[in-house]
Amino acid sequence: MSRLKFFAPVIGFLVLGVLLWRGLYLNSRDLPSVLINKPLPEFQLEDVYDNHLVGKQDLPDEMFLLNVWGSYCLPCLVEHPTLIRLSEENIIPIVGINYKDEQDAALDWLDTNGDPFSFSIMDVQGRLGIDLGVYGAPETFLIDKNGLIRYRHVSVIDEQAWKEIFVPAIEALKLEGS
Repeated sequence: MSRLKFFAPVIGFLVLGVLLWRGLYLNSRDLPSVLINKPLPEFQLEDVYDNHLVGKQDLPDEMFLLNVWGSYCLPCLVEHPTLIRLSEENIIPIVGINYKDEQDAALDWLDTNGDPFSFSIMDVQGRLGIDLGVYGAPETFLIDKNGLIRYRHVSVIDEQAWKEIFVPAIEALKLEGS
């Protein structure tokens, strides 16, 4: 029994060391979501521009991106040119969720930087973000034509992320008919 007491801390230290070593090789941008392959949550929130209520029924009937953004978010400014290009080239519809922001600041930001969104939802309290499991802005969800969340990207969508992550995911969904 006394020998076990001697080796228990050593064994515990070794187990902890292996777990920490394994953690070094995990992708910090790959945050799992329990909502993958599940429908978007129901919501009724105001549009950024004219305060009319929008809900799940107002979302596109085709595959689209749901982008969480805020006027306070510097990484959102980094990804914005890519979203503008996707919008201008009509590659995929983009719906915005203005997350925990003020309407005036959001409107100024869109006016200054351009608006790539079909429409943008004001999520002032962050309730929709909580329902989606959002950690912060930017985050982007790929939604299929049936309204199912198929992919979640936590970080900036730049041209590299678009080509290496989103294009293959969209092509795979098209092949499966989603």
